[in-house]
Amino acid sequence: MGLGSRDAKKEDDLFVRLLPLGITILQRFKIMRIVCRFGQLRSVPWHIKELYGERGMEYHIKTHQANKVLHAILGLVLASFLVLAAGKIDLISMGFMGVLVAGLFFLPDYELGKRVKRRRLLLQIEFPEFINKITLLISAGMTVQQAIEKIVRDNKRISPLYQELSACLIDIRSGKPIYLSYENFARRCGIPEVTKFIAVILQNMKRGNAELVYVLRIQGHECWEMRKHAARRLGEEASTKLLFPLMLMLTAIMIITASPAVLALKSIM
Repeated sequence: MGLGSRDAKKEDDLFVRLLPLGITILQRFKIMRIVCRFGQLRSVPWHIKELYGERGMEYHIKTHQANKVLHAILGLVLASFLVLAAGKIDLISMGFMGVLVAGLFFLPDYELGKRVKRRRLLLQIEFPEFINKITLLISAGMTVQQAIEKIVRDNKRISPLYQELSACLIDIRSGKPIYLSYENFARRCGIPEVTKFIAVILQNMKRGNAELVYVLRIQGHECWEMRKHAARRLGEEASTKLLFPLMLMLTAIMIITASPAVLALKSIM
């Protein structure tokens, strides 16, 4: 784990410890509840539902709003400190305070969206391997549910895809209809590859499909192509993140290289 990830974890731990304060502010001040309710992106409830499921959704929304309150308070404190350090209050400084507070207020929404995108990307990367396994097991004579149970049982990794598969199997064992459990699984994953896979499985359950293995093999090939695109996108994002440090290094090298010539010119003049 790198230094940046440790710093981010410390910051998350700090806000987790302060969450009771944010929840107390939400409960005591009605204006803050109104601000959080109307100052919330429409995608936030869907993102929370996708990350945490329907159970406890109200709690997670309230926690998210409390996190936004804490970020807004932090922005207000930082802005006030900077304005006091500047020694003057005018329209520019007031505008700066408003922008800083609003930016930090909406930061948790942005971070939530990033988590959802990251989770979907991980699902897209893992799904081709899963569909290859289930295709082999079904072609060997297993049913879809038996194949999924074996794949989940043999899995040793903790990942979003296998967590959702485990939740799907728990729903089936608890008595929920199989088709409804599969549909909820596809809805929680939120990627078109899983939705298409579940549609094929449900069609096989309702009407029967002698070419199920053939269809799954075609879809597996398509998923591997999508995985290549996802991996390429990750590489492009990594190269973009490296661009700024490289520019800083280039600037530093240019300064170090040019400094002796500049000093020599000054001494001649």
